[in-house]
Amino acid sequence: MSQEKIKFPDYNHSILNLITSILNHYEVENGHTSLSTLDTYLEKDYQNVVLLILDGMGENVLQKLLPNGFLEQNKKDTITSIFPPTTAAALSVYFSGKAPIENGWIAFTQYFKEFGRNLDMLSGRDSYTGETVKGKNTAMQDIVCYLPVYQQIEKQQPQVKAYEIKPAHCDARADVMLEADDMEQICKSIVTLCKSNEKKYVFAYLDDPDRTLHRKGTYSDEAKEFLEDAQLKIEAMCKQLEGTNTLLIICADHGHTPIETRLSTLELKEFQDYYILPPSLEPRFLTFWIKKGKEEEFRQKFENRFANEFLVYSKQEFLNMHLLGEGEQHPKIDDFIGDFVAIATDSTMIKIETEISKEKYVKLSNHCGITKDEMEVPLIIIERK
Repeated sequence: MSQEKIKFPDYNHSILNLITSILNHYEVENGHTSLSTLDTYLEKDYQNVVLLILDGMGENVLQKLLPNGFLEQNKKDTITSIFPPTTAAALSVYFSGKAPIENGWIAFTQYFKEFGRNLDMLSGRDSYTGETVKGKNTAMQDIVCYLPVYQQIEKQQPQVKAYEIKPAHCDARADVMLEADDMEQICKSIVTLCKSNEKKYVFAYLDDPDRTLHRKGTYSDEAKEFLEDAQLKIEAMCKQLEGTNTLLIICADHGHTPIETRLSTLELKEFQDYYILPPSLEPRFLTFWIKKGKEEEFRQKFENRFANEFLVYSKQEFLNMHLLGEGEQHPKIDDFIGDFVAIATDSTMIKIETEISKEKYVKLSNHCGITKDEMEVPLIIIERK
């Protein structure tokens, strides 16, 4: 394990601070510090504040695939994601203005004792079988619910309207959501909204390049092609935004890193007898519930097996590190985190599988570990008066 690869979240210089700056701009308090780089721009009075998130576009991806392009030229800072650097947790920070420790969204898969199942947080489906779980909306709306930033802004500033632009398969959290499944549709929607006279906050999200990076690789030709095309469309959009008094902020939820070793919890038979429940959370951020009296034996065996690939912490050690951020701990955190967590530091992932799991595609690139590649994201800021 190379210490140079490890990067912990900086909760004074992260995506949480980014959304805090936007909330502060609309006079909404959330208890966190703002991002000074962005504050400098938000001191001005904009008709439109637009936050565009390109899923998975880490600092390393941008630098290696588009080193001298329009996006890099307008990059104003490099900030960190939160921990864990994964879509379910990071987008929930953007949607709530709260740290993961506060809102309870800490991974793609979380165990709900209310249902006796691991649920995929973004879809509400059973993580193993893929079936829709009755009561999913109750779980997400009542058990790990939060007040969306859109409502926070509109309550504090009734003259400001909030909009979402997202792919059709994404759940809406704003009262007004525009469906856009590719960059061209997103850019058209942003231009249309920004040319109206009302003051507004617009959050736009695209689930690429993340999708391409997972399937084709961190520095693949396909990922480069997507970003080149996206960059051209964003640059053309910025020309159309002239005269609209718009601040365009472009960032990501997390970065990506190449995966060299792919294992399965089912393959690791030497650990099966230690489990009370199947492992949960993510392939690069796992949690384990261990039989009483077997805790230290399990820890030593896991640390010996993955000494150069994972950091292992007890539940209390992990919480004491405040990797999930600061704030009042959500009551479900104690349920979601088992006796130990393991956090990836290199290029290994462990798929969380059971005998009834649906087969998933092979990921050539992934995230949710604690490396610099996964943690750092670019902050791009473009003004159009």
